[in-house]
Amino acid sequence: MPVNGGAAATPPLLAALIFLVALNLRPAIAGVGPVLARIGNDLDWGESVLGMLGAMPLWAFAAVSPLVRFVTKRFGANRTILIALLVLAVGDVLRSFGGPAWVWLGTFAVGAGIAAGNVLVPVIAKRDYAGHVAVATGIYSGCITAGSAIAGLTAAPLATQLGGWRPALAVWAVPPLVVAALWAIRVVFDERRNTGDGTALFLAPSPSSSMATTAASLTSDALPLWRRPMTWWVTLFMGLQSSAFYTMSNWLPSLSEAAGFTESQAGVQLFVFQSLGIFSGLLIPVLMHVRGNQICAALTASVPMVIAGFGWLSAPQYSLLWSVIGGVGQGASLVVALTLIALRGRNPQDTVALSGLAQSLGYLIASLGPLTFGSLAELSGGWVAPLTLFIAFAIGQCVVAVLAGKSRDGTA
Repeated sequence: MPVNGGAAATPPLLAALIFLVALNLRPAIAGVGPVLARIGNDLDWGESVLGMLGAMPLWAFAAVSPLVRFVTKRFGANRTILIALLVLAVGDVLRSFGGPAWVWLGTFAVGAGIAAGNVLVPVIAKRDYAGHVAVATGIYSGCITAGSAIAGLTAAPLATQLGGWRPALAVWAVPPLVVAALWAIRVVFDERRNTGDGTALFLAPSPSSSMATTAASLTSDALPLWRRPMTWWVTLFMGLQSSAFYTMSNWLPSLSEAAGFTESQAGVQLFVFQSLGIFSGLLIPVLMHVRGNQICAALTASVPMVIAGFGWLSAPQYSLLWSVIGGVGQGASLVVALTLIALRGRNPQDTVALSGLAQSLGYLIASLGPLTFGSLAELSGGWVAPLTLFIAFAIGQCVVAVLAGKSRDGTA
C-alpha cells in the first residue's frame, strides 16, 4: 500500500528515511554544552563569548527559516533536505578543525542546515504519512529529542577518548553524510518515477490563489496577523520555552560541574534533562482542551521550569532532581507551543504565516537565553545572577502561558 495513498507514492523504506533526517537535527548543537568549558579553555574565550556561541545556531534558525521556502521552490523539498544535510556536515567539519573564525562560520552553517530540516521534516512526514499524521509526528519528534539526548550524553566521553572537543564535535558530521547518501537514493527514485517531490503539496497551489487566500485570511473577518494580541503571546511563549531549553542545553553541564559533579555526571544530567521531553511531550496533549482552552496545559508545562530554576539556585547538589523536573517541563512546553500555533491559525494559510512569525521571532527571543546566561556568569563570577534571570524568564513563561492559553476568542 502506498504510504501517502498516492498512485506513485514513495515506498515505505524510503519514506522512513525522514526519521533518520530528524535524528540529525539536534546532535551538532546538543554536543556543544558538555564540552563548552574545553572550548573556552582552548580558545581563551570567557562565558560571554561562549554564550554567543550557544546563541549562534538560534540566530541561524531565525535568519534561515523564512528563506527555506524560496530554496524549496527552486530545488524541491527532497533536494533541499539533501543540501541541508550536506551543509550541516560541512559546517560541523569547519567548526571542528578551523580557527576561531571558522568556529563561528561553521556553527552558523550547522544552524542553517538544521533550520531547513526544522521547516521541511514535518511537511514531508505529513505528506508521506497522510493517513497516520499523528503517529508520524510523534515518531519524528521523538527522533529529534533522542538525537539531542544521545549527543549530550556522549559528548564528554568522546572528548576524553578522542583527545579533545574538536574530534568529539567532528563525529557528528558523519551521521548526516550517511543519511545524505541514503536520501540521495530517494531523490533519484522520486525523479525517475516522474512524481517530483511533492513540493506543491505544501507550497501554494498557485501564486494568485495563494495571495488571494492569504489576503482574505488576514483582512476579512479578523485583524491582520501582526495586529492580533494572540499572535504575540504565542510568539513570546515559543521564544521563552525555547530559551529555557537552549540555555540549559548549553550551560547545564558547566553548572553541574561547578556544583562538584564530574564531566561525565554532568553529561548524564543533560541527557536526563533532554530525554524526558519525549515522555512529557506525549502526555501533555491530554490536558490540551481542559475547560475549552490551553491554559491548564500551558501552565502545567511551564511551572516545572520555575521549580527547577529555584532548585539549581538553592540546592545545586540535587542537580539531577532538577534536571528531571526541568526535563519534564521543556518537553511538554515544546508540544504546547507547537499546538498553540496550530490552534490559533484561522485557516491553513493563516497557520503557516503564524508559524513563520512565531518561530523566526521566537528563536531570536530564545537566543537571549544562552547569551545573557553566559554574560551574567562572567560579569558576576558565579551562577546566582544568571540563574536568577533564568527563574525570572521561567516565571514570565507562566504568565504568558495564561495569556496564550486562552481560546482564540480570548476567553479563559
